Amino acid sequence: MITALIRTRHGPEALAVTLSALVPAVTAGLVGDAVVLAEEQDEAIAQVAEAAGAVLVVAQRDSWAEGARVARRDWLLCLDAGDVPQEGWIRVLDRFLGAGPPSSESGRFRRPQGVAHALLRALSAVLRRRTVQAGDLIHRSLLAEGVRFPAPVRLPASVERDPAFG
Repeated sequence: MITALIRTRHGPEALAVTLSALVPAVTAGLVGDAVVLAEEQDEAIAQVAEAAGAVLVVAQRDSWAEGARVARRDWLLCLDAGDVPQEGWIRVLDRFLGAGPPSSESGRFRRPQGVAHALLRALSAVLRRRTVQAGDLIHRSLLAEGVRFPAPVRLPASVERDPAFG
């Protein structure tokens, strides 16, 4: 089982979209819990998180690491509110985790984008330290301060942003 870490930047509606997209994975026994990461206290976001049974963490810096501290599972699926994993993602994560990957390995969903954006992202990946991104499946140990990790495995599944949340 995994914990979903969801950063909120687009309000409670975007959070509700992402949480509802995770329901099939909960019923399949893949997602066990969720941690909602907010940059500031927001009553509407708190209500959505509570209704979903998720833990709310207010963290301004390095929210992935803050979420990992309260996560109940070792493997973490990092998403931004408004992200919707696409068809087949449950099977892909189940196979990835079923293969027993070492905790030093991570996975990354594909994200549809234009050619210019893909080239810019590839260049920035070469020039800077690897960081966790929305769409990553990562072991909590890799979020410890100063830990370097290899490039993530490209997973044959994608995550898209709901068009309403850009």
